[in-house]
Amino acid sequence: MRPTNQATFETTWHALDPIWEGGEDIVKTGLPHSTLAPAWQILILGDGSPTRHLRLLTGEPTEVDVIDMSPIGMNLDGAPTSIEKIDPPRLRRQVWLRTASGQRLAYATSWWEVRHVDEYLQNRSIPIWDNLSRLHAELYRDIQGLHYGRSEALEKAFGEQGPFWGRHYLFWHHGKPLTLIYEVFSPYLQKYLGPVQKPPEATE
Repeated sequence: MRPTNQATFETTWHALDPIWEGGEDIVKTGLPHSTLAPAWQILILGDGSPTRHLRLLTGEPTEVDVIDMSPIGMNLDGAPTSIEKIDPPRLRRQVWLRTASGQRLAYATSWWEVRHVDEYLQNRSIPIWDNLSRLHAELYRDIQGLHYGRSEALEKAFGEQGPFWGRHYLFWHHGKPLTLIYEVFSPYLQKYLGPVQKPPEATE
């Protein structure tokens, strides 16, 4: 978890302690199948809705538990550098993505321009994609980077041992970045996707 540097709020978010990270070049080409299995690459590198993918995998509706909605002002919040594309003042939203029966599948943090939150998250208890779909918003999911790392907090929350795979991306709407999203997936998904394969080598 990364604490903020701003005294006006206390909440932190679950950033992975990186073992390896890849940028947009890796996103475009993909990883060797010996590093990340094809089924996992479709989930992590694909530009489709993760909540839709999770529902298809599990056969259950994907629901969210909202655990944080914090105004962070001008603070960069320890987020990926793409946060600078989201105009301040900003708001951070954190959720667990889970099955209707309660199995946690992923964790997500998103950063929004405060003045757009009520417009695009009209129902804050449902996944972002469901909110935007109801508005028939035309969107482009621009995956910016991959993360492979550890998090003690996520191990406890998922009930699964790390390291974990994650990614961050921008949603574009009408030619402008709408929100930055950072997602981490639970190894529980190996039940549906098979083994992740060998981890990438640690970076120096």
